[in-house]
Amino acid sequence: MRFLSFAIALLALLTGVYKYFDSRLEQFYIFDPAHLHDLSQRAIAAHGEDTRSIVEFIVAELSEKVGTTNLNFDQEWVFNNAGGAMGAMYIIHASVTEYLIIFGTAIGTEGHTGRHTADDYFNILSGTQVAYVPGEFEPEVYPAGSVHHLRRGEVKQYKMPESCFALEYARGWIPPMLFFGYADTFSSTLDFPTLWATSRITGREMIANALKGKF
Repeated sequence: MRFLSFAIALLALLTGVYKYFDSRLEQFYIFDPAHLHDLSQRAIAAHGEDTRSIVEFIVAELSEKVGTTNLNFDQEWVFNNAGGAMGAMYIIHASVTEYLIIFGTAIGTEGHTGRHTADDYFNILSGTQVAYVPGEFEPEVYPAGSVHHLRRGEVKQYKMPESCFALEYARGWIPPMLFFGYADTFSSTLDFPTLWATSRITGREMIANALKGKF
């Protein structure tokens, strides 16, 4: 009985702490979804289908607007398997409340978005992404220059039929999302070198940003 009372009190305390910080997440953000969408569109307008140059354009402007302190300029591309889909990613920023990556594939992929603790903004830089939700009979279509906003807690099926790259921005609670990103390694791929590379880069960026006061 004493243990149950303690557990209930602890749960109530943790719930209160979570709600307190959850209501104040905005103060931790350094990126703006509207700016990232506009930046993506201007990068596409400047470089057309040259995706490499689009990425360089985006990172260069971010370094001017956000500063160099919280950004990763080393294009450490690693595979990413999540929800049955496979692609590669370059982590530009990772912290407790935000991540910003380039994600994509040159050959297409399909999978489950995951149900996340953050809003996800998928700015299409090249190619096309399609998405589906139960009960609909037509796909959602997101061409280059558009943004696919997956709201916190929602879930969809998505597909990149062919080559497609995007600037993906998530804002909310990022650490719980890592479980989704790791699950395919243990259930199917068993690609532990990639898991280690992902963990090393993500952990390094999150810890470095936290030490600089960026949570």
